[in-house]
Amino acid sequence: MRIGILALQGAFIEHKHALDKLGIESFEIRQRRDIAKPFDGLIIPGGESTVIGRLLHKLDLFEPLKAKIEGGMPVFGTCAGLILLAKNIEGEASHLGVMDITVRRNAYGRQYDSFSVNADVPKVSEKPVPLVFIRAPWIERAEKGVDVLLELDGHIVAARQNNMLVTAFHPELTDNTSFLEYFINM
Repeated sequence: MRIGILALQGAFIEHKHALDKLGIESFEIRQRRDIAKPFDGLIIPGGESTVIGRLLHKLDLFEPLKAKIEGGMPVFGTCAGLILLAKNIEGEASHLGVMDITVRRNAYGRQYDSFSVNADVPKVSEKPVPLVFIRAPWIERAEKGVDVLLELDGHIVAARQNNMLVTAFHPELTDNTSFLEYFINM
């Protein structure tokens, strides 16, 4: 198994370290020629969704990555990755627009409003999972066909639809690999 990690901006190296910990081969996707390499899944990390969205177009990665996702390639979007995959973003145009969710950017506030919490996620882990929220979004609405994996204080923060997994938090910033293992098993 080989996972491509979108490495345009944000927390991509932390995903690589987590995959290394699990013995999963990965590589960074920085330019068009990188997606010519064979890979079985894609991680879109946290960072600044607007910047990543612009770079996808500038580097001519937008259409081929969208086609791979729509063709069934498993994709895991964390934080900004969640925003990039959403069909609807409150008050903004969408980016890849492939997942039937509506999101609110920076829903939990600014950088200083960041927080960590442990939560039970029965579909992902038998033990509580540590969650790290940094300028995090949340999912306002999930359409039919979207499996809500976790709600926190009445807000959806993890979901799956077919080949797409998203979290509003950063599982790569903890030692817990439950969400990454869930993705790999997809």
